Amino acid sequence: MDLKALKIGKYEIKIPIIQGGMGLGISWDRLAGTVSANGALGVISSVGTGYYNNLKFVSKELNFRPYNSENFYSTAGFKAIIDNARKICGDKPLGANIMCASNDYARIVKDACEHGINIIISGAGLPTSLPEFTKNFKDVALVPIISSVQALKIICKRWLMRYDVLPDAFVLEGPKSGGHQGFTYEQCLDPEFALEKLISPVVAEANEWAKKAGRPIPVIAAGGIWDHQDIINAINLGASGVQMGTRFIGTHECDAAPEFKQVLLDATQNDIKLFKSPVGYPARGIRTNLIKLVENKQGPKINCISNCVSPCKRGIGAKAVGYCIADRLYDAVSGKKDTGLFFTGANGYRLKEIISVKELLKKLTRGENA
Repeated sequence: MDLKALKIGKYEIKIPIIQGGMGLGISWDRLAGTVSANGALGVISSVGTGYYNNLKFVSKELNFRPYNSENFYSTAGFKAIIDNARKICGDKPLGANIMCASNDYARIVKDACEHGINIIISGAGLPTSLPEFTKNFKDVALVPIISSVQALKIICKRWLMRYDVLPDAFVLEGPKSGGHQGFTYEQCLDPEFALEKLISPVVAEANEWAKKAGRPIPVIAAGGIWDHQDIINAINLGASGVQMGTRFIGTHECDAAPEFKQVLLDATQNDIKLFKSPVGYPARGIRTNLIKLVENKQGPKINCISNCVSPCKRGIGAKAVGYCIADRLYDAVSGKKDTGLFFTGANGYRLKEIISVKELLKKLTRGENA
């Protein structure tokens, strides 16, 4: 089965695969730029851009941490990442993932638009106000991340009523994704909430709103997509494409340190767990030394320097769960195995080799033995 191109707004993605945005620093210029250059959609994570190039773009830091949200989500750092990705992919479509839970969310969205991002993908909460921040950038396509028909309805109703616009597409993320979930702990383990059961009703609802929009509103399936057959299965259920994160960690171009990739290569299925996050959602990652320390109330000292996400309330959430997510994600991408927080999807244990983005896309479009 040949995969058809994916249309999002005015942009055509030749290979209907979106590389999921992964923060902190997992998908920056090298990964996102290379994915886009090879015909899929590369997505830059907007999280922690102040760390880019060893904090070169921050105005203030403390203990080698960007100080406050304006430095953690550095405008200059974000621009440098986008500019360097453009050196790789040229004028091909390029996306950015921006969390609704981010402090300075509105400013980060505007930064993305002003610096030439074509497609904004936004989750970790419902992006009900996203069109307000992009109203002067009509060419920027807007793609909310959802986990249910109800979430789709809420976004469409509010966008249409407030802004007279509708989303250009939706990413439907099932409960096998890495990082933060749009489900409760119980739902993540309940077969009734499996991605395969969510796709058809969400596509049907999107098609109803597409009639109002006068154009298609594609649904992109995410969460547990691993290989060519998974992609075919999702498309047969009605999805127009897929989003994948974890498998792209297993590429040479992934921006994470080699030690980060090795943690995934060494992981077993039993190592991958759901745990609490300061963001307020269940999160999936690898049960490393950090998780063991936190369980024994011996985790690294919590001192909110970066003020990264609003639900954490300047460290209150971090102290409740036992770790600072910004500090621990940076330790992970830097390759610090003992204190890093290593997010992965449920299939992360299946990662067994590091290959090029080009090789991976060939496997995903033609099969593992292509």
